[in-house]
Amino acid sequence: MCAQPSHIQQSPAQPASKPPAGRVVLDDRDIARALTRIAHEILERNKGAGDLVLLGIPSRGVPLAHRIATRIATVEGYDVPVGSLDVTMYRDDLRLKPARTLLPTQIPPGGVDGKVVVLVDDVLFSGRTIRAALDALNDVGRPAAVRLAVLVDRGHRDLPIRADFVGKNLPTSLVERVKVSVGGPDGPDGIDAVTILGDPE
Repeated sequence: MCAQPSHIQQSPAQPASKPPAGRVVLDDRDIARALTRIAHEILERNKGAGDLVLLGIPSRGVPLAHRIATRIATVEGYDVPVGSLDVTMYRDDLRLKPARTLLPTQIPPGGVDGKVVVLVDDVLFSGRTIRAALDALNDVGRPAAVRLAVLVDRGHRDLPIRADFVGKNLPTSLVERVKVSVGGPDGPDGIDAVTILGDPE
């Protein structure tokens, strides 16, 4: 396993900007409501927050994981550990596209052994990123259970992987692209939006 940075790199806050050209399907209020619902569903499924660890998949899964943790803390009064899990070296297309930038991995101090780990990503598509994340997680510990939370599930799965918590099911054409923009001080984009790019026709 490749050595990776042990800290989460924060992008500087950027001024609010317009979403990318395309059809906006979720705006900032929609995303806020979706993350609040996901946080409540996680707590209901887990019967509390005591043994939870949230691991965001870089890059946009990390700020989304922090936002879910903030919402859980508001309800439970408990700060759920949050980290990041880079899947770059575990991807099954690595030999086809070998030049990749390693992204930060940070496992919270308590580790993941015996914990309920919730992987957080922005878009669930083929399922291959999540398969890579499960392989990466296997190298850092043995959780009691692993769940998956995604902001958007766009379908078109290649692997038998299903999200436990979904902000929005968004049927799309294969020629379309789903762009998740995450703004705020913890996001790289300057605006919160989910946009569909491309012509389904």
